[in-house]
Amino acid sequence: MSDVIKLVQGDTLPQIYLTLTNETTGAAIDVSGASISVAVKFRLAGATTTLSTIPCTKTDAVNGIVSFDFGNGELVGIDPGMYEGEIGVTFGTEIQTVYDLLRFRVREQFA
Repeated sequence: MSDVIKLVQGDTLPQIYLTLTNETTGAAIDVSGASISVAVKFRLAGATTTLSTIPCTKTDAVNGIVSFDFGNGELVGIDPGMYEGEIGVTFGTEIQTVYDLLRFRVREQFA
């Protein structure tokens, strides 16, 4: 995941869509089970402290498509700069973390 998602401080959107696939086969990861959840941990790039954990919505679960936004104020009061996200999928009691990180650039909102 090399693209940088560009955001503005204080926004509650955009809606970001992710397609979860098996790296080896390229097949979509079915996340439709009731005990399967997906979330993105959000933090300042290079930091060790998670600022927020954002739950994902199963948008097209059979095809591994989930979405999330910043509707709970995750971008309010943060400094401009580079941030990163880690995608985690919980299958009941087992967790699989996507190796590649999401990259975000946040700019200051106009006054």
